[in-house]
Order: sequence, then C-alpha cells, then structure tokens
Amino acid sequence: MEATMRWVLLTALAPLAWGANYWVTHAHLPADRPLWGAALRALPAGLLLLALARRRPRGSWWWRSALLGLLNTAAFFVLLYLASQLLPTSAAATVMAASPLAMLLTAWALAGQRPRRAHLAGAVVGLVGVALALAAPGRQIGWAGLAASAAAMGVSCVGYVLAARWREGADPLTATAWQLTAGALLLLVPAAAVEGAPPPMDAPTLLAFGYTTVVATALAFTCWFTGLRHLPAGTVGLLGLLNPLTGVLLGTALDGDPFGARQAIGLALVAAGILLARPRPRSGRPADDPRAETPRAETPLPTGRRT
Repeated sequence: MEATMRWVLLTALAPLAWGANYWVTHAHLPADRPLWGAALRALPAGLLLLALARRRPRGSWWWRSALLGLLNTAAFFVLLYLASQLLPTSAAATVMAASPLAMLLTAWALAGQRPRRAHLAGAVVGLVGVALALAAPGRQIGWAGLAASAAAMGVSCVGYVLAARWREGADPLTATAWQLTAGALLLLVPAAAVEGAPPPMDAPTLLAFGYTTVVATALAFTCWFTGLRHLPAGTVGLLGLLNPLTGVLLGTALDGDPFGARQAIGLALVAAGILLARPRPRSGRPADDPRAETPRAETPLPTGRRT
C-alpha cells in the first residue's frame, strides 16, 4: 500500500501543474496564437525528454507515437490553449472537472475496464463539489470556450486510455518524449501557415513558456503516464480533480475570485471524492501486495471507428 501511495503522490503532481497552467496561459501568453502556443509548449519538452530517453521509436511505436501525439499533444494543447484564453481560469477548470467521469466511461468503452462503484461515487461527489466551488452567479461564459474545453477533455480521455493500453516496448519517459515530439512536429506547418511567424518573446512570456514546457509538460506528463501504468484508470482520473481545485485556489488568490461558504463546501466535497476512491487493497490480500490494486481484466481495444 505504501508503494501505491507513492505512485498516487507522484501522479498528483501532474494535475497540480496543469491547474496552475490555466492561469499562466491566460495571464502571460499571447491570446491570438493557439497553434504556436501549443507547438512551443510541446517541442522543447519533447526534445528535452527525447535527449534523456535516447531512444527512437521502433515498429508499431512509430504510428502509435503519431496517433498519441495527435491526440494528447497537438489537438489537446491547441484546444486547451483556446479554452484557457476564452474562459476565466476557474471556468475552464470547471469543465475539465468532468474528466474523471469521462475517463471512467472511455476506459470502459475502449479497454473494457469496468469502473468500480467507489470510483464512480468518488467522481460524482468530486464533480458536484467542483461545480459548487466554481459556480459564480451572473458570470457570462462563452460557448466557444466551453466547446474548446469539452473537446480537449474528450480527446485527452481517448489518448490517455490508449496510452495506458500501449505499455510494451517503451517506458513512460520514452513514450512521453515520442508523442510530445510527434505532436509538436504535426503543429509546426499549420502554425506557420495560419499564424505566421512565432510570437515575440519578452521576459514574462519566456518565463511563462518555460513553466508550461518544463513543469506543466515535461514533468507533468511523465508523472501522469507513469501513474497510468501503475494505478487503475479510475484512480488516476480522480486525481485529475486536483486540476480544477488548483484553478479555484489560484483564481481566488491571484484574480480575486470570490470565496465563501459555497466554495468551501465544494472544495470539501472534492477532497471527499478523492478520499472515497483512494486505492484500497482487495479483501484477503496484504496492503503491500501489488496485485491489490490490479484493475479488472481488460479486453482488447475494439477496431473500427472508435479508435
């Protein structure tokens, strides 16, 4: 059980970094360059991890890296950049709070991982808590931003489930490096064709890109995909509730968002949802037995339109 909790703590670094990245993108990165913003976030991180991994894809990992790069990097980063610019930090985080439920259902549909009742209950409780904490009467939310955020959640859930399925032949660091690099390369030509030259860089912009590249991408994605290999998809998805939780705290501290009794109750529900679905050993097995947190048997990914 102690080993499992170490994986939980390591994985939790990712949603914390992503929650802060909403505010960094909204406050310090150019609003009119989503393609370049996504490419400049992914490419340095991918090359950094590629230099550490020192491995090139082989066999099926060429097309796997391209597909995961398209989903988890190119499409996801562009959509998330748009959502961060079009919505207030707290509102963008609110929509992404539905990702635990979306991940559970996606893992069930694509990988046959039937969710446990504790995971479903924790996801619902956490989602209610986040919605309560972030709701603000009279706030005008644009539909374009909501659509971008929801689409980002959808493509990331599919990409994460596929990444969890494709484990053989690449460790988490290497697989992350491949898909970040592939996704960035897919973005370069569209960025230059649509948005022209890269955005000008002053000191705050460079620092912001440094955070998004090193902390919110290279470090966070490595921790996230490592967690996907050692924890059930439901547990990892519920840790994603720390993402909007971080957005609430930063919005309150840095943007002056209101924080009252309703927000406090909502955050308490988020914590309750995470605790409700925390890893537990199965009956009859010791807490330190790694089989105690083995997910239910998986079925092969279905072929056809779903993939």
